[in-house]
Amino acid sequence: MNDLFKKREVNFLIQLTALSALLFGINSYLIYHFAKDIVLFFPLWQIYVFHIITVAIVYTLINYRDSIGKTEVFNTFILGMLIKMILTFVFLLPWILSKPEQKGVDLANFFVPYFVFLAFEVLSVVKFLYKK
Repeated sequence: MNDLFKKREVNFLIQLTALSALLFGINSYLIYHFAKDIVLFFPLWQIYVFHIITVAIVYTLINYRDSIGKTEVFNTFILGMLIKMILTFVFLLPWILSKPEQKGVDLANFFVPYFVFLAFEVLSVVKFLYKK
């Protein structure tokens, strides 16, 4: 592995960890104070582990392709997003099939972090591509 790949990867993982900890803390605080009587289908930690793993995998693939000289990483990004959407559907399938009583809290717990992580991922990829 070249040094540029390692440097970008470590930097991204540190930022991803910090963002995840911050979001998880805010989400836990809001649930504890405003929705403690609601039983959630998925525990928060499972949702965040799913998001962290998918974001890290997609970014790592794009970073690797860029570091070996493949400048056309757009296709990799689109393929990563497609796979991520399929995995999201598979992850949420038990919840969808269970016909939950309260839908709003579970949906918000999944999709608010999903879009925050997506924005972070897109900005991170664009940032290192823009530097070229």
